[in-house]
Amino acid sequence: MTTTGKTIKIPHVVDEFTREPLADVVDHSIHADATVACLDKIVGARGQHPEFIRCDNGPELTARALRDWCRFGGAGAAHIEPGSPWENPWVESHGSRMRDELLAIEQFDTLLEAQVLTGDWRIDYNTYRPPSALGMLTPVEYTDHWTRTNPPKLT
Repeated sequence: MTTTGKTIKIPHVVDEFTREPLADVVDHSIHADATVACLDKIVGARGQHPEFIRCDNGPELTARALRDWCRFGGAGAAHIEPGSPWENPWVESHGSRMRDELLAIEQFDTLLEAQVLTGDWRIDYNTYRPPSALGMLTPVEYTDHWTRTNPPKLT
């Protein structure tokens, strides 16, 4: 929430394989078109659509726009059961860490400040924080190592 009392919503996008948080959309409200635009930006940077996306059942994640994005990009969609956060552990873990380490201790004056600070936190998380699940490599190091040791197969 900002100091003006406006609520901030932050859906997270996390690569389940590399544990790398790819985006945190920060806004006062999130709609399907914003979700699709975020995913398009990630696909543009990565060069390929994901095999599937795992979502909760929020309205921005069950809308036709997102279903169409998945269908046209060849990605499957896996929706978790309502009230079952354990079915989406990497996103839940990321969100919990962000809440504990940033959102619970910062007071945002503006939406822009919240966007900048969450972006900075995500960069720090990806670049300087090696989880044991990735062999003590940061998510960025793990992704780089995997890409170098597993080049794409030419068909």
